[in-house]
Order: sequence, then C-alpha cells, then structure tokens
Amino acid sequence: MDTERDSFSPEEPEYLTQAPQIQWFPGHMAKTRRVMKESLGLVDIVVELRDARIPKSSRNPEIEKIVGDKPRLVVFNKADMADASATRQWQDYYKQHGVRTLALDCKTGKGLNQLLPAVRETLHDLLERRAQRGMASRPIRMMIVGVPNVGKSSLINRLAGGKRAKVEDRPGVTRGKQWVRLDNGIELLDMPGVLWPKFEDRQVGERLAYTGAVKDDVYDIEWAAMRFLAFLREKYPQLLQQRYKVTPQETEGLEPFDLLELVGRKRGMMVSGGQVNTERAAITVLDEFRSGKIGRITLERPARLAPEAESEAKTPDSQEE
Repeated sequence: MDTERDSFSPEEPEYLTQAPQIQWFPGHMAKTRRVMKESLGLVDIVVELRDARIPKSSRNPEIEKIVGDKPRLVVFNKADMADASATRQWQDYYKQHGVRTLALDCKTGKGLNQLLPAVRETLHDLLERRAQRGMASRPIRMMIVGVPNVGKSSLINRLAGGKRAKVEDRPGVTRGKQWVRLDNGIELLDMPGVLWPKFEDRQVGERLAYTGAVKDDVYDIEWAAMRFLAFLREKYPQLLQQRYKVTPQETEGLEPFDLLELVGRKRGMMVSGGQVNTERAAITVLDEFRSGKIGRITLERPARLAPEAESEAKTPDSQEE
C-alpha cells in the first residue's frame, strides 16, 4: 500500500491525527473477493471503477492482486463532481507511466461513449484471434469492480439503457454477482463493492468515508465532517463561502469543531438552549459533498510515481489500460 502523502495532504495539528482509524470490512466483502477470484476465468476484461474525487484512495489493492494479468481498464467515475484540473493531472500522471484511464460520469452519461471503444481496443489481439477462428460473434464479457458507492450499477444501467441493476446511494446494496446482457454483443458481470481488510493510511479511510464508500455508522460522522470542512477551507475556500454563506473573516482561525458549528448556525440547525445540532450539520455537509452540491472537489492530487503505478506500468497489458 502506498503511504506517501499526496500533494493535497497538509500538515495537521497533532490532535487531528490521533483519532482512531476508520475501518470497515463486513463479512460479505470477504465472500465477494472469493467470488471475484472464482469468476475471473469467465470474463475477458476487468473494468475497475474509481471515484474521480479520490483516484488514489478508491484504488483497492486487493483487486489488483486478484486480477493479475487479466486485461484491465481503469475508469474515473463521477468526473462531473471532481475538480477538472485535478482529473487531468491524474490522467497525465498515469499516462506518463503507461496506464490508460478514462474519465466519465455514469449518472449524466458524459464520456460514456469512450468506454466500449476503449474495451475493444484493449482486447484487440483477443478479438483478432476470435475472428480468425470464426468466433467473432462471441460476446465480450466484462467484470465491473470497484469500492462501494463508486457507481458500478449506474454504469451498467447506462450501458443497458435502463435500470437492470439496483442503485442506491449507500454502500452494500449489491450483495451478489449479477450478469447483464447488452444488445451489442457484450455481457457485464456486476460485482458487489468491496474494500480491503485494513486501511494502512488513515487518510484513505477518511476519504472513503467522505464519499460514502464506508458505512456511516462505523465512524464518528461529526469528526469526519469537521475534517472535511477544514480541508475545504484550505483547498476550496470559495466553495465553502458560497455554499454556507460564510466569510473569510468568520472562518479564519476557527478550530474544526467551531467551523462545523458555524455552518450549522448559518443553516439554522439549532436546538434548545441556543446550541447547534452538530450531528445534523455534519450529515448535511457530507451529503452535500457526495451529491456535488458544494461544487467540483477533488480530495487528492498526484505527487510522484507511487508503487501502485510502478506495478501497473510493468504489466504486459499496461499500454492498453
């Protein structure tokens, strides 16, 4: 696991770094790993979805181990909610090291028309061999994988032209593998979202929590919202000011909890005694980030070549990823 600090990781006060790490690995995810491994021989290519807002943190190292030499395409989904300049940086970063990526948005369909041509290009040699053997009509089988809430079911529904897979904005909805047949000679295998047993990097767990990949009731949601608001104040202050009607003078120097209280007060989230309902404020802040209401935000940017990119760049299929 790559534990280097990325270029969006500020130095933080000690009290902010001493919180328990966020971890979530329910039993069905262990089963999903086994099913994924058992099903690998049934597919021609693995399409790995990552969240464009956290391209590094939404990379599951377990998937890379399971997939091995199987052709793989990396897709940054939810690109319409990510900072466009950061997405370009991540794509350039991977391109420099021989890793092909696509950036798209499954909900709007933007960029989706690039996916199937990229799949066919990645499988060019395999499709040529099939054509020579008179097997050109054989369907291309794709396994769709990724962390929870990254948009796998939305992708399948877009490709299928209708709601074929259940979609909900919370992790753990797809519990079993589902085959979906398209009209253009492609079959999709949708796998449940899967994390890995331990997040070695504390910020990875937090960023997965911000995006909804980790179930909300396994961590302190007020703590997560505090840290997210502190990040927003530092990296995207104008979005913080616009969304929550606060001024730089009001937010400057505030401790993260006080910043959360300020946001709650601005929204009128008060309880008896003139206190702010900080839990309600925290839920609102994270919900508005996840839905894109705050604006286009990316939580991490590439710093330098990381071990994950080195390993991907050395695989036989890396030029086609």
